[in-house]
Amino acid sequence: MNKKVIEYFMTPISILGVGCLDQIVNYIKPMAFRKALIVSDKILVEMKLIDKLTDVLKSAGVFYIIHDDVSPNPTIPQVDYGLKLFQDNGCDFLISFGGGSPHDCAKAIALLATNGGEIKNYVGLNKSKKTSAPLIAINTTAGTGSELTRFCVITDEKNHIKMTITDWHVTPIIAVNDAELMLGMPPSLTAATGMDALTHAIEAYVSTNATPVTDCKALKAIELIAGYLKAAFLNGSDIHAREMMVYAEYLAGIAFNNASLGYVHALAHQLGGMYNLPHGLANSIMLPYVVDYNRHAVPHHYAAIARALGKDTKDLSDEAAALLAVTAIKELAQDLNIPKTLSEVRGFNEKDIPTLAANALKDICCVTNPRQGPQEEIEGILRSAI
Repeated sequence: MNKKVIEYFMTPISILGVGCLDQIVNYIKPMAFRKALIVSDKILVEMKLIDKLTDVLKSAGVFYIIHDDVSPNPTIPQVDYGLKLFQDNGCDFLISFGGGSPHDCAKAIALLATNGGEIKNYVGLNKSKKTSAPLIAINTTAGTGSELTRFCVITDEKNHIKMTITDWHVTPIIAVNDAELMLGMPPSLTAATGMDALTHAIEAYVSTNATPVTDCKALKAIELIAGYLKAAFLNGSDIHAREMMVYAEYLAGIAFNNASLGYVHALAHQLGGMYNLPHGLANSIMLPYVVDYNRHAVPHHYAAIARALGKDTKDLSDEAAALLAVTAIKELAQDLNIPKTLSEVRGFNEKDIPTLAANALKDICCVTNPRQGPQEEIEGILRSAI
């Protein structure tokens, strides 16, 4: 009998529910935090959405400073600048406010605040020695799952690559998912982040490291996304749809945090690094093409995904049902006005495909993909998406 030890990673405290942002003071006060570095982006500051957070902090007597110079693909200089702000202003904890980009930037800052060195030194699996500075992650999108995971992705602009850090030390101590903060999300962002969550759930479910614990969460996330993403896209004020998408991205986050991911993310990371393509959009474009490639390896898994996406697979073989999963993903993406091909990506050059494929194979996400292929096959996936 083969023995397999399962590790399960999860943020210690999660707060979910409409209007739950106000509850964070009940956790901050007992921890005796004095001053926060808030990591966000300029849009959320200009929209004054961040005021909902700062008002809560002011009422609790917690001082703060804001680092809002975070791009959709956070960079090494943005991390380094945030670290300087953290240290120079005597901050003792961090709050990330936004989507995956502020969360990832804050994770990197928190890691360096206690471990030192450069963020590139932590690429790979569990390279740090010390627990990160305390981080509270507050979501304003329903997609990345970054508020509860041990993953952190930072862009190396000089080499046009995304660096993936997988380290349990970067896991936030508190994750906050308040659907009220997501009511102002534009349709395009709702679509991209929702498809990002779908990618997390699908890749976690077919991962070679999947378990019954992650499977149930992944499938439920897929069901919720199939049921509510389009509604949230069509009507951003639909608070019920927003809340259900919160649960979907949260469940998907738990699933991939423990089962890991696959070729979609490995390729999306390279597209983001090379062309500064937003992560959710990169995943959205590549998802059906990777599923089409993978379905031959685990057709029974993709048959279950097709059912979770609402397809009738009765009397179909696993192979035929698995093909329906590809169809369902493409139909959903079309309903959400997601670009269908890489040709629609600004700056994309077919000549970059060998480099993109070679770098993707170095990404840690590749390890748990259900079908392992040489560089030529990875290049084939990219070419199929042109």
